[in-house]
Amino acid sequence: MSVRAGIDPAVWQVIEDYEARAERDEQLWNSLSEQEVRQRLDEFLLPVGRAAATLMNLLIKEGEARRILEVGSSYGYSTLWLAEAARAVGGEVISLELRAAKIEYARAQLARVRLEGRVEFRIGDALASLAQLPGPFDFVLIDLWKDQYVPVFERLYPKLAPGAIIVADNMLQPESARAHAQAYRERVRAAADMSSVLLAVGNGLEVSRYR
Repeated sequence: MSVRAGIDPAVWQVIEDYEARAERDEQLWNSLSEQEVRQRLDEFLLPVGRAAATLMNLLIKEGEARRILEVGSSYGYSTLWLAEAARAVGGEVISLELRAAKIEYARAQLARVRLEGRVEFRIGDALASLAQLPGPFDFVLIDLWKDQYVPVFERLYPKLAPGAIIVADNMLQPESARAHAQAYRERVRAAADMSSVLLAVGNGLEVSRYR
């Protein structure tokens, strides 16, 4: 059975709407100068993509991960996939995002399919928010500014449940993030009781398990 067969058609409609916006955003991105892109960066959806989102959705369901953390909501594409999986296993998502406008957009999409009750958004600096969260977490997605990956891991590591999975996005693309991605992978692999693998899925995922 495909993953699509296990997901409500209404959820698929929201996913497809997100992906249509992502295509429009990509076209706009490609029409702008590098300076214009930097100035307007917060306007773009920049989703993890369907392959990466599908993998995370399946990992949560198969592992029955009930306490889920997303570090970097953006406009809520991955949040939707995490929330759908959380509903399937009776779990909840805590999602951290710096921009209130992005959270409002994400909430509106979740509300379309009655998933808003599965997600608790926290607005503000991710490291400050993490300091206030007690854990333990069963599943974590890290997808924010790449220079924050190692500091985020340092805050997360003591709060992982046995068997917890961490997925870090953008390990292979964009090329500009590779130095930070390499630093993150080295830090995770050096940590005690962590096993980790780099997967060429989407923009590249480091999938790590806490033993």
